Amino acid sequence: MSGNTAQAQARAHGLDKEQMKALRAERAAWVERASARARETRKELKALRAALAATGATESAAGAGATVPEIAAAANLAPDRALWLLASLRKFGEVAEVDKDGDFYRYALVGAPAPEQEQ
Repeated sequence: MSGNTAQAQARAHGLDKEQMKALRAERAAWVERASARARETRKELKALRAALAATGATESAAGAGATVPEIAAAANLAPDRALWLLASLRKFGEVAEVDKDGDFYRYALVGAPAPEQEQ
């Protein structure tokens, strides 16, 4: 948002420069915490995707995929956090359930190339 737009909105809400400065200062800690959490989540998602890619977990590979405990261990995440992140990736079509292994589903990256298999 440009400075002019922010100033126009502040005027529309009856806030002057000093009030806006006070609001920014008051909310700075909250903004920093939210930004830090977003950075941490991006880092966790990157580790999760890398763990799935390293296991060769692709939707097109027969018998491929990894369970939540396997993915969590490979990504160095707590299993509950790995499951939460997998659910969000599944919601947005990046990961799919490909098989069931006992009590656990196997998850794989969608659209990733299948790993080369030796014959």
